[in-house]
Amino acid sequence: MVHIKKGELTQEEKELLEVIGKGTIQEAVTLLGSKNVRVNCLDENGMTPLMHAAYKGKLDMCKLLLRHGADVNCHQHEHGYTALMFAALSGSKDITWVMLEAGAETDVVNSVGRTAAQMAAFVGQHDCVTIINNFFPREKLDYYTKPQGLDKEPKLPPKLAGPLHKIITTTNLHPVKIVMLINENPLLAEEAALNKCYKVMDLICEKCMKQRDMNEVLAMKMHYISCIFQKCINFLKDRENKLDTLIKSLLKGRASDGFPVYQEKIIRESIRKFPYCEATLLQQLVRSIAPVEIVIYCDQTCQKTHWFAHKKICKNLKDIYEKQQLEAAKAKSEEENNSKLDVNSNCVGEERPEEAETRICQENDNPKDSEKVEKESLQSDAGLEGLQEAAVGPQVSEE
Repeated sequence: MVHIKKGELTQEEKELLEVIGKGTIQEAVTLLGSKNVRVNCLDENGMTPLMHAAYKGKLDMCKLLLRHGADVNCHQHEHGYTALMFAALSGSKDITWVMLEAGAETDVVNSVGRTAAQMAAFVGQHDCVTIINNFFPREKLDYYTKPQGLDKEPKLPPKLAGPLHKIITTTNLHPVKIVMLINENPLLAEEAALNKCYKVMDLICEKCMKQRDMNEVLAMKMHYISCIFQKCINFLKDRENKLDTLIKSLLKGRASDGFPVYQEKIIRESIRKFPYCEATLLQQLVRSIAPVEIVIYCDQTCQKTHWFAHKKICKNLKDIYEKQQLEAAKAKSEEENNSKLDVNSNCVGEERPEEAETRICQENDNPKDSEKVEKESLQSDAGLEGLQEAAVGPQVSEE
């Protein structure tokens, strides 16, 4: 492979970069036909024509460059950006999808250690993040359409690969949507076909969990779709009207508030049946929706013991319990002391209730003494009036 240096562009290559931004497809086709134009040429920043077209949102230009052999995984940019990263930054869902179908690697990181999905999330392009995280290469699914090892038949018939890949890459994981996609395709809406599909989904789930770069999100998605396939199989066995009854059951809401109980039941069952209990994603889901507290053991020795026996013999739990008891007793004693101090402070500077009661009783127990004092005061008033009359004496008339 010829090494291409940055910034060494011919005149035609410079014109191609200008045409990508402002020109037409016909002009680009003419320039790409020139022997002086390299489809993977690099400008002074290490950007290829495909990177320019992806960042500027030119979908037709991207398809044209890919047909002419543009390298979708070129990593010569000065900051380690790829064409998929530029497509994600532009916010174009179609260009992001085209790059992924062309073989763009999703786990490549730039100079600051960020993938294309992380960069798109950073700038708020959440639709592109969803497309990248839900993408599953068709080549990985085609692997199961060929006999492997001692198998005489493939695990997945080739005619089912296309419809199944469409369901795998969908970004709408609503159970009704998935059942409708199955019902719309006659190849999938059969019991035998769904049996093969759900087994392949379980194999992909297992591979995602056991590979070196474990992908818990993709594994959970495959398991979830597999559970819906199995639910469809049960309805196809028992009912003559195909999957219409299942769709109606999923859409039917509770009588009181219209809540779709059956949908929640299917989702909870799929989470409960996930076979890899050590997965971090599963533990987070259980903590968020479980109605009971999760038991966390101290170590493997404690885990082997029955939980009720573990509570009695575990030294760590005993220490925690004793510490909680001491803290509770200390808090209770502090509360009692504070209440006593409040009562004493309220009684300072006020007459004691016992003294006030004694004084009132003494006043009420001596009514005779009060009457005697009133009589003496009346007699003294009468004596004063008699003295005043004696001082005046008899009056003699002048006649």
